[in-house]
Amino acid sequence: MRDIEDLEKNALKFWTAELAEAEKKSSVILKLIETQDKFISILNAADASPTAWKEVLKQSSLAGNLFLKHLNVLADVGGEQLMRYKKELPTIFKNQTLNYRWNEKDYSYKFKTLNKKSNWNNRNLRVDGEGLQKNEDLTDLMEDVCMLLLFGGAEINADIPNSIEEKCMIGALIGVNEELEQFVKQRYIWVSRITGGAKANTLGYLIQNYVLDYLKEELPNWTFNKEGLPPDVTQNERTTLAVDIVAKSPKGKFCGIEVSFQVTTNSTIERKAGQARARQALMKKHGHFIAYVIDGAGNFARQSALKSICQYSDCTVSMKDTELQKLADFLKNLDK
Repeated sequence: MRDIEDLEKNALKFWTAELAEAEKKSSVILKLIETQDKFISILNAADASPTAWKEVLKQSSLAGNLFLKHLNVLADVGGEQLMRYKKELPTIFKNQTLNYRWNEKDYSYKFKTLNKKSNWNNRNLRVDGEGLQKNEDLTDLMEDVCMLLLFGGAEINADIPNSIEEKCMIGALIGVNEELEQFVKQRYIWVSRITGGAKANTLGYLIQNYVLDYLKEELPNWTFNKEGLPPDVTQNERTTLAVDIVAKSPKGKFCGIEVSFQVTTNSTIERKAGQARARQALMKKHGHFIAYVIDGAGNFARQSALKSICQYSDCTVSMKDTELQKLADFLKNLDK
């Protein structure tokens, strides 16, 4: 069991300059602010028809998933609401068709994915912290959500939820240059809940990727996968068994690695601590191991939670390179 005082003595506690710079480059809010003028220009140029934005977007340098993220933030409609809409709307829109009014004319749009299994969640739409690290072309899933956010509030036949009627009206500003620019600029003065959540996810991915890159360099013959489960270990209702990184040795030994870096205190570390005992027991049952990379002043403020994690961990280290080397050495010894 790792001594908590020793772990804290060898911890970073706060972001290094390198990680802070990486976070700045990948920050969702920064991307949105930097590309808001491109977003505005697309809608201003797309006044020929209510779907002209698709062609203008295709000719622009703005990625489809980033265009959708702008709409998410401007409408203040995030992943949880969209998943709820996905369940509700098939019973509201007849034939999965949105009938709406735009520029004093009636139009219709038939949703392509409303009755399909794919959820309208941030991951599938590629607007989560990790998804926005890569430019993605517009998909049917993205297009459906874009059309809902643009014109859902202008539905003329169906009895739609109040939240859609109130929020999904951005399409009314297409081609209305001054009003659109004012609306977008004012919206980006405040950081919406959606952006805040995505930014938090991005920070988590940065830390995971840092650990992953370090281990790949130290253990080139090993196989590493993000967010998975070792063989024979399955989810259950009480314990979330999926780990941030699954490491497989050349001889077939497995180790799950959980990563947490919290500068400000929150309940994440408490959740991990609550699952630690059951997680280790199930991993050992199948001959696997579990390791934790724990750092950040916020985590060290939760001493009781850290004690539980250290007690039920096969290896616990901080984010310092010297500590990550200890984790690499622990993994190497699994094959001896």
